[in-house]
Amino acid sequence: MTTKSLSKYLIEFLEHLEIERNRSHKTLQNYEFYLKRFLEWLGKNKQPKDITAEKVREYRLWLNRLIDVHGEPLKKNTQNYHLIALRSFLKYLAKRDIQTLAPEKIELMKMPDREVNFLEGSDLNRLLESPLQINENPLIKYRDKAILELLFSTGLRVSELAGLKKDNINLKKEEFTITGKGRKTRVVFMSEQAKYWLKKYLEIRKDFNPFLFIPHDKRMGKEINKKKDKNDEPLTSRSIQRLVQKYSRAAGITKTVTPHTLRHSYATDLLQNGADIRSVQTMLGHSSITTTQIYTHITDKELRNIHKKFHGKQRKED
Repeated sequence: MTTKSLSKYLIEFLEHLEIERNRSHKTLQNYEFYLKRFLEWLGKNKQPKDITAEKVREYRLWLNRLIDVHGEPLKKNTQNYHLIALRSFLKYLAKRDIQTLAPEKIELMKMPDREVNFLEGSDLNRLLESPLQINENPLIKYRDKAILELLFSTGLRVSELAGLKKDNINLKKEEFTITGKGRKTRVVFMSEQAKYWLKKYLEIRKDFNPFLFIPHDKRMGKEINKKKDKNDEPLTSRSIQRLVQKYSRAAGITKTVTPHTLRHSYATDLLQNGADIRSVQTMLGHSSITTTQIYTHITDKELRNIHKKFHGKQRKED
């Protein structure tokens, strides 16, 4: 049997991800980018047997010294994404009994613990109330208030929020289904406040745009008029990020606040009020409990408080 070139196997691997694994278009784009970079580095007309432990070691060194278009070295997590893609490719080749490097030979770079940036107490309250403090068109005021309340009460990713359509939401219910990363569906729950402000916002909308959150200010309108389907455009993820930053500054919060900060705040709030980590994993849409364990510092803190409150009482009394 004639062994194909790695570039041919790469095409088949991407087709496998699309058909058998049902991966999203964005995932396919990322894997193609990372793996093409590796194949270009490795050289033309290479075969699977040319991927060796020594070659991978040299490639890792090259990645670590690579300077991006901004003149910066690649972040450690970006380097890991390259290695994850390569390991998946090798697993695919191994399943087809094609001689190449064993995927388990590739170890990922050890990452420092992720820092969880969240809001609580007065900072959170001031942020959520800040849209009502501005002298603005009610459409924008109610939209922005609904966005902040929905981000905090559901833990949605910004891309998930931006993609919502009016048909996705039933205001008589306090829950709806969302399709998140990896095309996985999950149920999210709205607070009374989110439901109330979303209802107020939709009541004064007079357009036929199917998306739940859309641009209303003139500058955004001009940007959208340049596009073809101008009547069916949502508020973009970037616009929502800018919106959150604007209100965090208005609320006098000095640290950087993003939509993901509200997702962290949602998870933190659940855990501090007694939710178990498995339930939070499900509500966040994490495929692995490992991802949710970035919040264990919160549960650890609660355990310390319990220990302090209940341990050694008799000794103090003696």
